[in-house]
Amino acid sequence: MKAPDPIIAASFLILSFVTAGFVQTFWLHSKLSKRFQIPIDGRRTFRGKRIFGDNKTWSGFTAMVPGVGVAFLTLRMLFGLLPTELLNGLWQLSVLQYGLLGCLVGLGFMIGELPNSFVKRRFDISPGEAPRQPKARSICFVVDRFDSIFGGMLALSLVVPTPFLTWCCILLIGPIIHLAFNLLLFQLGVKARPA
Repeated sequence: MKAPDPIIAASFLILSFVTAGFVQTFWLHSKLSKRFQIPIDGRRTFRGKRIFGDNKTWSGFTAMVPGVGVAFLTLRMLFGLLPTELLNGLWQLSVLQYGLLGCLVGLGFMIGELPNSFVKRRFDISPGEAPRQPKARSICFVVDRFDSIFGGMLALSLVVPTPFLTWCCILLIGPIIHLAFNLLLFQLGVKARPA
């Protein structure tokens, strides 16, 4: 498969993540999502400490995996209405394949957050809290911005060719968008802290 145009692919991915992020924000604020706020780790422990903690629930997966899938599918259809150069700059997949690829990327995005949560529990950092030491706080701030983005991009790159420049654009712009969504979730009362 031919690699896509790096900038067109990055734009597509950013639009998809923003769209799915809005879906997730509203989903997490809905009453229906409360039914899925079951911890992924089932409250199990590893060496006496929770594996992921109470903040990593199935609710996020139930929004983000299909949310990214629908965003990929919808944007692919919309790109089909735009000038041919834009559509030709994307991966040459069917609309349905875009939907499936989006679900995979959404899954990678959500799984990407889990190792960070696992490590934080080992250091007794409570779910949703920042470390107390300034250096650890800075490290966690950076990792929190990149973990899910990296997971999503890795899932994408395992299935379709993803240009290095696309990675660079996403890793540069993605954390800013991630921070903006965290601020929005904080304002809506979904998150305990803004960053």
